Amino acid sequence: MLLELSITDFAIIEHLDIEFQSGMTVLTGETGAGKSIIIDAVGLLVGGRGSHDLIRTGAKKSIIQGNFILSDDNPTYDVLDELGIDHSDGNVIIERELFASGRNSCRVNGMMINISTLRRIGETMVDIQGQNEHQELMKPERHIALLDDFAEDAIQPVLATYQKDYDQFVKLRAINEKKHQNEKEWAQRVDMLKFQINEIETADLHENEDETLTAERDRLTNFQKIHDALLSSYEGISGEDTSSLDSIGGAMSSMQEIEDLDPDFKQISDDLSGAFYTLQDVASQISDQLSNLEFDQDRLNQVEQRLNTIYQLKHKYGDSVTQILGYLKKIKQELAEMSGNADNNNDLEQQLADIKAALIKNAKKMGDIRRRYAKELERAVHQQLRDLYMDKAVFEVHFKENQTLNRLGADQVEFYIQTNPGEKMLPLVKSASGGELSRIMLALKTMFAKAAGVTSIIFDEVDTGVSGRVAQAMGNKIYTISTKSQVLCITHLPQVAAMSDHHYLIQKKIHGGRTTTTITELNQKNSVDEISRMLSGTAVTKLTKEHADELIRLANEEKAKIRT
Repeated sequence: MLLELSITDFAIIEHLDIEFQSGMTVLTGETGAGKSIIIDAVGLLVGGRGSHDLIRTGAKKSIIQGNFILSDDNPTYDVLDELGIDHSDGNVIIERELFASGRNSCRVNGMMINISTLRRIGETMVDIQGQNEHQELMKPERHIALLDDFAEDAIQPVLATYQKDYDQFVKLRAINEKKHQNEKEWAQRVDMLKFQINEIETADLHENEDETLTAERDRLTNFQKIHDALLSSYEGISGEDTSSLDSIGGAMSSMQEIEDLDPDFKQISDDLSGAFYTLQDVASQISDQLSNLEFDQDRLNQVEQRLNTIYQLKHKYGDSVTQILGYLKKIKQELAEMSGNADNNNDLEQQLADIKAALIKNAKKMGDIRRRYAKELERAVHQQLRDLYMDKAVFEVHFKENQTLNRLGADQVEFYIQTNPGEKMLPLVKSASGGELSRIMLALKTMFAKAAGVTSIIFDEVDTGVSGRVAQAMGNKIYTISTKSQVLCITHLPQVAAMSDHHYLIQKKIHGGRTTTTITELNQKNSVDEISRMLSGTAVTKLTKEHADELIRLANEEKAKIRT
């Protein structure tokens, strides 16, 4: 769950440090006080899009920090392990900075990461449901994704295989279309690739072969120079006429006679001994080199010829043997894609036919799964809507089969609803009001198993457009979700606020001519006062306080029922 949140110089927030707890937390306050700004800060913390416009006027940067504590089986740990981010203490500390220059800085447990990686981590921890989430229901093209969320365990393995095949199908189809657009150029390219592959493979190149051959050529072409230098060196060290080695040996013997008389003499004697034995080793090595040294004109000719072959290939395909071999790998892959998979010797057309057959088969399998789970979704939505006082509503999942395959299969899914008896069943986007959309989205969120996987769920005024007993029912649903995951909820409804375990008041104040947002955790008495204000508006009377007390008492009874 989100344990601590720190916000500095963000929008109208100068600085806030907030400690959150498990269960259901509500944030209330007047419109414009900054409630949604706090949720926006959390959204940025888990990978939301940032802008320098969000930096508080006059500040150089905004800083948002969050400390999350996760359960042992949370999927976030798998992502962190993959990225090499330490989490041995069980905490995930995220820091994000927005700079006036437009630059962003993101860190997780001290490691710098990019925005896309932060978003990948964040989506495993926080699920933000705002008023804009209702727009997902207003987009029929998104309905299939919602159904797949509901059927996730059953459909995901098939969908993953299908999408892998589909991506390969699209790639091969593009190659095939390109081939048919210009058969002559295609054939010429295939012939060119075959020629280049044959030329390089015939040369039978080896890594770093050019460097080894160059060194051998230099040794052969400089044979006389090398021989003279080695011989001169050997004669200088251990020649019969003037031997440096004999002279140093004599000096070493002389020093050994007096080395016990003084420590300095001992050091000189040891140094002379070291020099003598080192020269002995060098003389032996030079002698070996002279013994093995021989000039081979035929070998020099072979090396020169081989280097010339490599030079010709370098001129065409790369500056080194490594680059030439890399080019060979690249064009072999291109030829395999153009000519068909070499593993099964099928041509491109056959590959496309085989993959398409597999796609059709898996698309049908996904369609069967979706239709089966659609019935379960309909039953589950009806149950949830009954709890939310839409017991007369009829919810249906309609299917239409696409003529062409897409990345999700062959199904077109759209939600239909009949909100009142006797009315025609219509697409959800044409018949549901704002309050009905709020209830349908909450019903779906209550059901989807995916919600249980994240550590925190945030509801940003999802209860807009409802009131009375519907508001109480929505409060019950949100509280039910909070028994399985931490919930943060922004609300203007007293019924929802009364269901909370923790209540924070967000206020906007002016200090020194600057507007800033403050947050205060309310005790039971202050929570009653705030709920009274939510009930009555500006004038809080004794009667409204009694009403607030009664609302909280009834909420506690509802909470006790839900927990049992």
